[in-house]
Amino acid sequence: MQRILIKNGTIINRGWQKSADVLIENGRIARIDAVIDAVADVEIDATGKWVIPGIIDDQVHFREPGLTHKAELLTESRAAVAGGVTTYMEMPNTKPAALTQELLQEKYDRASQVSMANYSFFMGASNDNIEEVLKTDTSTVCGIKVFMGSSTGNMLVDNEKTLEHIFKNAPMLVATHCEDEATIRANFELAKAKYGDAIPIEQHPIIRNVEGCYLSSSLAIDLAKKFDTRLHILHISTKDELDLFTNQIPLKDKRITSEVCVHHLYFNADDYEQYGTGIKCNPAVKAAEHQKALFEALLDDRLDIIATDHAPHTWEEKQNLYTSAPSGVPLVQHSLNVMLEFYQAGMISPERIVEKMCHAPAICFNVKERGFLDEGYWADIAIVDPGNEWEVSKENIEYKCNWSPFEGRIFRGKVTETIVSGVLAYKNGQFLVDNAGKRVLFDRT
Repeated sequence: MQRILIKNGTIINRGWQKSADVLIENGRIARIDAVIDAVADVEIDATGKWVIPGIIDDQVHFREPGLTHKAELLTESRAAVAGGVTTYMEMPNTKPAALTQELLQEKYDRASQVSMANYSFFMGASNDNIEEVLKTDTSTVCGIKVFMGSSTGNMLVDNEKTLEHIFKNAPMLVATHCEDEATIRANFELAKAKYGDAIPIEQHPIIRNVEGCYLSSSLAIDLAKKFDTRLHILHISTKDELDLFTNQIPLKDKRITSEVCVHHLYFNADDYEQYGTGIKCNPAVKAAEHQKALFEALLDDRLDIIATDHAPHTWEEKQNLYTSAPSGVPLVQHSLNVMLEFYQAGMISPERIVEKMCHAPAICFNVKERGFLDEGYWADIAIVDPGNEWEVSKENIEYKCNWSPFEGRIFRGKVTETIVSGVLAYKNGQFLVDNAGKRVLFDRT
């Protein structure tokens, strides 16, 4: 293992900033002090830079197995690390879907061979695999994923008895995609009758509307309260859903938690004119009033976590008509940059960014010894030059699909080094090792 010494950086951790050095030994943070004089295999001068915990992204789609023309664990984990994301939690809607313990283990085995970032994979629930779901190991798997919406075809869980069985018996966190299927289908048929195959992209937030989100989220919360389920609702996209969540208790004590994604904070429905199906996603990007309310709820802690729902498709696929263009946006490499845009605008502090992208996911999922810059914890670290201006281009996009909605945009703030489980994996645009990621463990005793 490398012995790494980070000198002269500004550490951002647990709500404070301070100038300090960091010594890494045997994969872990051995010491944090004002000045550390030590011999190291690698010394990094972080003068003028932020030293933050590696970001934990609790919702990504890396498309392997079965959809590797869009993305792979190798390519997308590299993109994550280039953006300061050191840990990801990947969704089960691959081909085949991770609906058995054997298929789930195959994903872990593959990640152990190729993943640049630390990894965990959700166990998928369907209408008929409850026995497999209940076998899931709470200490080695991030959660159980339930799609209460149609974005994943055969993984839609719409059987009321099945939902009750999952919520009643789940041994661990249940993460839900919440959109009411009946509402979406009815709205789609209305749009189809009016526009035929030429449905405008601007209809997307009308088809996948506010009511559909609220009906499904409120159902999930009713079930969670009935059975005392540990529920985490992904990608909240409407102001109407916000009153379903509380900021009156600490995150560690919440039984029902929430996530907001960077694209719902950054884009609104006015942006469909410019980006078209490039920002088609489920749940839909909605009107500016929702965008504004989401940011306010993030700051007042009704929304707990910032994530991406990174969901790459090829550019050719995204250029199809509305009815056949797939939903999803590649985002994991640039999520920190999106939040730094808000920091530059004076809307959020660096400490709050770290709280929502690093600390909160670790607390929410009971991640073991990651998510904080604490002595004894795994050394997952991103070093950020907050003044570095750079332009997103195809030459520096690491996604296999090789496109981003941010192409041509100049961001201020750049990840210069990323350390994954104590290994310097990325430095100034170059990957220094083949794979550095480890399987994430969870402390749920």
